[in-house]
Amino acid sequence: MEFINTLLFGIYPYVATSIFLIGSLIRYDREQYTWKTGSSQMLSSKNFRLASILFHVGIIAILLGHFAGLVVPAEIWYALGISLPTKQIIAMGVGGFFGVLCFVGLTMLIQRRLFDPRIKATSSAMDIVILLLIYLQLILGMITIVISFDHMDGSVMAKLMNWTRHILTFRPLEAVEYISSVHWIYKAHVALGITLFVLFPFSRLVHIWSVPVQYVRRSYQVVRKKI
Repeated sequence: MEFINTLLFGIYPYVATSIFLIGSLIRYDREQYTWKTGSSQMLSSKNFRLASILFHVGIIAILLGHFAGLVVPAEIWYALGISLPTKQIIAMGVGGFFGVLCFVGLTMLIQRRLFDPRIKATSSAMDIVILLLIYLQLILGMITIVISFDHMDGSVMAKLMNWTRHILTFRPLEAVEYISSVHWIYKAHVALGITLFVLFPFSRLVHIWSVPVQYVRRSYQVVRKKI
């Protein structure tokens, strides 16, 4: 078990990060025509807008929440007057709310992808695999909220924060010590999350790199009606 923990939570994160970065760079350099979302809205627009909004709002909020919860140092939270138990309650509430939004939206998107004949015919195997893995990851995340009720003292959150800090500061052996004792659901959630980074360069997820942030500062387009 110690070997598996070291492999999954001490070595795997660095392997996944390397594949994530190098793979994305190579794909952008060699296969730019595949660098797209492959939207299926033109094939079937029924409930697409609602499903897409729910999914994207939910998952963006969840990702930001994970960053705030796992990457932002505990010292900053303490400086803001927020203890770990309070932080855990906030994480459970906010994560649960946006998790439900994401779950509803993703369920609708998967239903379209699998059961609409036109969309299914244009879907690659990776399209379906990624959606199902994100779905499984979301379900695992929701389960962790339920399990968190058994330890409201913030102890598990502290262990996961310390694991993240030690991984980011290249101390994998010490990092493993923090995560080895947590519930297996947390471990499964973390391991699957790392695996999504491995698959990232080989799927449509690469479009995340191309978020059109320049539109925020772009000048308005002047459109005149034809007289």
